[in-house]
Amino acid sequence: MRGPGRFLALVTLAAATAACGYALAGRGNALPSHIKRIGVPAFVNASTFPEVDIALTEAVRQEFQSRGRFATTPDSTGVDAVLTGVVARADIRPLTFTANNQASSYSLTLTLNVEFKDLVDDKILWANPTFRSSEEYQVPVSADLGNITALVTQIPNARERLAKKFAREVVSSILEAF
Repeated sequence: MRGPGRFLALVTLAAATAACGYALAGRGNALPSHIKRIGVPAFVNASTFPEVDIALTEAVRQEFQSRGRFATTPDSTGVDAVLTGVVARADIRPLTFTANNQASSYSLTLTLNVEFKDLVDDKILWANPTFRSSEEYQVPVSADLGNITALVTQIPNARERLAKKFAREVVSSILEAF
């Protein structure tokens, strides 16, 4: 096939592919079109894990903004929707041990109560009272293994990685309506 026939076939194929609903994974959007500004007030930390609420709140704001369609604010007024979160629990468990029976890696699992509410239509669009997210991290063998706070302060990147992972998971869940 040559000339105009080939061009017409390519245009038809492109139009058919565009119309069939394919989208990049993680980039869907099941939210009402009127939602442009999303309030993400500071998450509440009811756990014993220090400062995780701050990291989670900031990561969620950045994740919504990275999707390109949303502006976020720390306010819950003057917005189209609001996402609230409560860190209900933080569980830290050893995963691997050295030859001396010292823990050398841990798993941190957060359990949160998360709710996304459309303030324009006054309805909850998505909620999960037991949203769980986990991250594994290594600890220096010389760390004070009896003190969880010392472990966390020695491994600040673990908290940041977990916050980013949580943000991707929760924002994808909201936007793709899973």
